[in-house]
Amino acid sequence: MLCQGAYWEEDEANAFMKEWASMWTTQADWEKRADIIREGIVKGMKLKQMPERTQEFNPIIHSAREMDGYIVENIAIESFPGFFITGNIYRPLKKEPFQRSPAILSPHGHGEDKRFWEDVQHRAAVLARMGAIVFVYDMVGYADSKQVTHKMPIALTLQTYNSIRVLDYLTSRDDVDPEQIGVTGGSGGGTQTFLITALDSRVKVSIPTVMVSAYFFGGCVCESGMPIHKSEHHQTNNVEIAALAAPRPMLLISDGGDWTKNTPRIEFPYIQRVYAAYGAESKADNVHLPNERHDYGYNKRTAAYNFFGHYLDINPSRVPYKNGYDESFVTILTPDQLRVFDADHPIPSHALQGDEAVINYLNLR
Repeated sequence: MLCQGAYWEEDEANAFMKEWASMWTTQADWEKRADIIREGIVKGMKLKQMPERTQEFNPIIHSAREMDGYIVENIAIESFPGFFITGNIYRPLKKEPFQRSPAILSPHGHGEDKRFWEDVQHRAAVLARMGAIVFVYDMVGYADSKQVTHKMPIALTLQTYNSIRVLDYLTSRDDVDPEQIGVTGGSGGGTQTFLITALDSRVKVSIPTVMVSAYFFGGCVCESGMPIHKSEHHQTNNVEIAALAAPRPMLLISDGGDWTKNTPRIEFPYIQRVYAAYGAESKADNVHLPNERHDYGYNKRTAAYNFFGHYLDINPSRVPYKNGYDESFVTILTPDQLRVFDADHPIPSHALQGDEAVINYLNLR
């Protein structure tokens, strides 16, 4: 029942998109299919077998640094007893008294300790200076999240549950407006972006980047290692999962150098059709960069800045702009500066350690 990697040929995927488009016409028809797809995701990753969510996050926050228009903090929250989500909070330096800020979840893609990479820091810092509270958090098995290995069997479940818990935490903060939540990530972070948007209506604006493909289902166990696309009762792909965002604003960012190269011709027209069923065509958009490759580079980031600036209560004019956004104000911090757990801040003694310990605690096999 697994659909992994380039599971279909490109033309084969296009044929499936046409077949599925013929199966529904109205909003009500689509929502019946949407319910089946969403149920397939939840059952496929055994999400209902995860621990009941609480408001106990036991946050560990330290090393606040005041930068040019924003503040960076190192943070860990407890996803479930003994398992920690690790990352950084970027927040505005100045805001009106008692004013709540929009919040943006920032899951990252594959790459050695990618939370520390410059493109991730640039994106979070710019959005924070614009007025958002941004939570950049580790993929399991990367950077500070070393309680498990990345390619453990339930990585998809853990990462998606962690995204939900990050959302729980952000909406619990008294400085966050729970009605203004966005999410964006590239590659594997793009997978998390459309999954959390599909599963949780608290997400109001979504920007999955270089990941929504009709024929490519994700090349890692953290994306396609559990049967979320196919069961005895359904077959879908990441295009339809992304379309579950409708009618909330969503921007697809794609390029010519990876599996999103067909987005303007195949993936986006299907998503437009879903949005049209809601009369919400204006809320779905696609920025396609045919000369670029698989990354979350400058042109992709600036497209995201404009989209969030339109749909969230942030102010892009707080960032210098002259023939493009000027990101030079961002201070790139070292991995050691951004780490949550170190000699002065050790991981709590009750932390679960190892794949088997976590799987056994969850009783998830």
